Amino acid sequence: MEPPLTKHIIMLPFMAQGHLIPFLELAHQILHHNPSFTITIANSPLNINYLRSAIANHPSPPSQIHLKSLPFNTSDHGLPPNSENTDGLPLSQIIKLFHASAALETPFRVFINDVVSRSPLVCIISDIFMGWANGVAKSFGIANYSFTTGGAYGTTAYCSIWLNLPHRNLVDGGTHDEFPVPGFPESCRFTITQLHQYLRAADGKDEWSRFFQPQISLSLQSNGWLCNTVEEMESMGLEVLRNYIKLPVWCMGPLLPSKMLKNNSDSGSGIIGQRSGKQPGIQPEKCIEWLDSHPVGSVLYISFGSQNTISETQMMELAKGLEESKKPFIWVIRPPIGFDLKGDFQPDWLPIGFEDRIGKQGLVVRDWAPQLEILCHRSTGGFLTHCGWNSVMEGLSQGVPLIGWPLAAEQGYNAKMLVEEMGVCVVLARGVHSRVTKEEVSGMINVVLDRVEGGKGEDMRKKANKLKELISASVEGSSYKAMDDFLTTVISEF
Repeated sequence: MEPPLTKHIIMLPFMAQGHLIPFLELAHQILHHNPSFTITIANSPLNINYLRSAIANHPSPPSQIHLKSLPFNTSDHGLPPNSENTDGLPLSQIIKLFHASAALETPFRVFINDVVSRSPLVCIISDIFMGWANGVAKSFGIANYSFTTGGAYGTTAYCSIWLNLPHRNLVDGGTHDEFPVPGFPESCRFTITQLHQYLRAADGKDEWSRFFQPQISLSLQSNGWLCNTVEEMESMGLEVLRNYIKLPVWCMGPLLPSKMLKNNSDSGSGIIGQRSGKQPGIQPEKCIEWLDSHPVGSVLYISFGSQNTISETQMMELAKGLEESKKPFIWVIRPPIGFDLKGDFQPDWLPIGFEDRIGKQGLVVRDWAPQLEILCHRSTGGFLTHCGWNSVMEGLSQGVPLIGWPLAAEQGYNAKMLVEEMGVCVVLARGVHSRVTKEEVSGMINVVLDRVEGGKGEDMRKKANKLKELISASVEGSSYKAMDDFLTTVISEF
């Protein structure tokens, strides 16, 4: 049965968990703000299945969210079967998926034509990596808004560096060379170590540049941008973003379940539900029971997101450092880089007898963990993260200080901002090639979890708690007003 098309919005996320889930949360928040809309999210069949599962896990899934499966054949693009998402793909294959995503344009155009032939369409909201959607929208006379699932600072750096490749001007190619980035103040310098390996080598003609440069450029032709951030949290980042893209920017953050934003100081968080639509490697109830047995702020949570992992050597040192720190921890673990991320985890990737020895000290969780429940729990005192923006927002919404280990995308720029602008993060390593020792791991964990008044850890915690308050206040403050202004704008332009 086709959905009613009054005040219909079509959403087009990129094919990755870190993009699909914020789009779905944005749909929930639009409908919470104004339930008179109908929203259809379009994507490839496998991603639609992910979204269907995620919607089913929502406490009260709204009937106005519909899903449209667009034909997509992975074999046409040299991808393995069932590879419609970056999840589980090695880096060498991910760029193939980026290029393959443009194949959705033709079926998407057919779908839009079918929609507008029966009823007018309010607007399209497309991922900044799906810049071609602007051309589709214009051909039908429809407004298109680009949605960045990242923060303002990280998004601006990501877009500007890909479009301008400013690091190409460096002479000796040293790993610590600093360079300015167009759009940022001259005093705000970036370094080679903050760039992903493929971006470091990019020359504008490589396969990565040939995807990102045109798609970002096309997204700059949209009617405006939506950003998953909070106005008061990223004042500097939003200033550079607005000045750089010269388009209206609406702050839609925090795109988090409402239960995450309620006070969690009295008890465990309760069950929030998996946003990913995936089954966790440990039951949330068991995880909460384990957390309940530990003091407030004593546990370190470690996760590198849905598609990232570290090297075998780094994994070994991280394990040794965790054990040496003697701090309680929950570690979401998957095979190291170079191995099948969807394959079985091999015991020899960890120190001999590691899981037996850690006993009550740690939980090692395969593949997926109930991250929202863990971060909401009062016992969680630190988060070792890849600095993906969804994880950053989830952690900071709970006032949890961060240990950064950026691995890809804009994560290095997020880490830079979290350290320099916010003071809520320390960086342990960058990428899968940096050397990490167990002493560095143990030392940094103890610094961040330290609760001594006047110490580094306590200072980070105070700053993280201030951000928690800003994020919480924005739900009925600046972000509420931004949502109201955005929906008023789209209806007036319609």
